[in-house]
Amino acid sequence: MQFKVFSPTEYLEFLNEGLKDFSAVVEGEVSEYRISQNKWIFFKIKDEYSTIECFAVKFQVKIPPIEDGMKVRLFGIPRIYPKSGRFSLYVQWLEATGEGSLQKAFELLKAELQKEGLFLVDRKREIPKFPKRIGLITSKESAAYKDFIKVLKERFGGIEIYLYDVAVQGESSITEIVEVFDYFNKNQKKLNLDLIVLTRGGGSLEDLQSFNSKEVAYAVFSSLVPVVCGVGHERDVSIADLVADKRASTPSNAAELISPQRNDLILHINNLSSKIEGMLKEILQEKREGISSQVFILNGFLTEKIEAFKLARERLINAFSAFFQNKKFQFEKAKSMLDLCLKKLNERFIIQKSKLDSFLRLIESYNPKSVLKRGYSIVQSKKGIVSSVKNVKKGDEINILLKDGSLNSKVKGINYEQ
Repeated sequence: MQFKVFSPTEYLEFLNEGLKDFSAVVEGEVSEYRISQNKWIFFKIKDEYSTIECFAVKFQVKIPPIEDGMKVRLFGIPRIYPKSGRFSLYVQWLEATGEGSLQKAFELLKAELQKEGLFLVDRKREIPKFPKRIGLITSKESAAYKDFIKVLKERFGGIEIYLYDVAVQGESSITEIVEVFDYFNKNQKKLNLDLIVLTRGGGSLEDLQSFNSKEVAYAVFSSLVPVVCGVGHERDVSIADLVADKRASTPSNAAELISPQRNDLILHINNLSSKIEGMLKEILQEKREGISSQVFILNGFLTEKIEAFKLARERLINAFSAFFQNKKFQFEKAKSMLDLCLKKLNERFIIQKSKLDSFLRLIESYNPKSVLKRGYSIVQSKKGIVSSVKNVKKGDEINILLKDGSLNSKVKGINYEQ
C-alpha cells in the first residue's frame, strides 16, 4: 500500500488546513489567563471534564476585562502549534456569559475606566436647557425610540432630531454605535448638534453588554458635544451611563431631561411676567411721585430765574444802548482822524514817490548795460574784468561784452600810455 510521506511541518500544515472546517463557538470557564509582552493572550477554557488551550492577539480581538473563574463564550479556529505540536484554539472573538461572569466583567472594566478618569464629575458638561438639534442613537424599531419621541413631543416640540438607526445588542452593535459617534464628531460643523442621546430599553445584563464595552465607553467619552445616556430601566446602570455627561434612568426620562415641560414653562413665564409687571408698576409709581416733586421744585426755580432774567435783560438793553451811543461818537471821531491821517499819508506818499523816481533814474545811469548802449564795451578775462593793461599779457584770451552780444578775442600786443 502506498502512503504519502509528510515531513512534520508539512503534516501539521495539512492538519491545520483541515481543522479550519472545525471552527466553532465554545463556552466554558477561564483559567490560567495571562498576557505576554502586552500583546499575546494565553488562557485555558474548561468544563468539568476537559480543557482547551486558547491563544489570541490583543490588538486583533476585542476582549473584555476577564479573569480566572469567569464563564466566557468564544469563537475559535482550531490549530496545532508547529514548534511544540500543542493543540489550541486561535480566538477570533470573546464575550463574557452568565450573570456572574458578566457582572464580574462589568466590575473589572468599571475599575479600569475609573482609574483612567472617564467617570470624573469635573469633566462632565452641562446639558443645554433648550436644545435645538440633537443626535439620537438607538434602534428605530425599539420601544425605547417610540417612548423617547412620544415624551419629547408631549413636553416640547420643535427640536430637530438626527436619528442614527443602530443595532443595540448583538455582535455588530458595538461597531455600529462607535461608528455613529465618529460620524457625528466628523460632521459637527455641518450638523451643529447641541447634544447626543444614546438610549435603548431594558434587558438582561447580557442584552446590555454593548453598553458595557470599552469601545462604546471611549466613543461616549470622545464626543464633541454633551451626551445623555438612557439605557435600560431605572435599576440598570451601564458603563456608558457612567461615562455620559448625564445619566437618564429610562429612555422616557432622557426625553424629560433634555426638554422642558411646555405647560410648566408657560406657567413659569406667566409667573415671571406677573412679577415683572408688578415690579414695573411699583417703579413707575415711585418715579411718577419723584417726577411730580421735582417738577414742583423746578417750577419755583424757573419762576425765580425768569424774573431774574427779565431784570438782567432790561439792564443789558440799557447798557447796550449807552454803549452804542458812546461807540457811535467814538467811531465818528476815529473816522475824522483816519481821514486826516490818510490825507497826510497820501501827501507823503507823493513826495516819497518823486524822490524814489529820481533815485531810480540815477541808478539806471550807473548801470553798466546803459553804458554799453552808449557805445562803450567791457573787457573780461578768465580772472575777471580787465580794468588795466597790466591785468593781461600777450596771447591771453579775452571776452569783449557789447550792448547786443560779446566778442571772443586774443591779445596780440599791449600799448602803454606815456
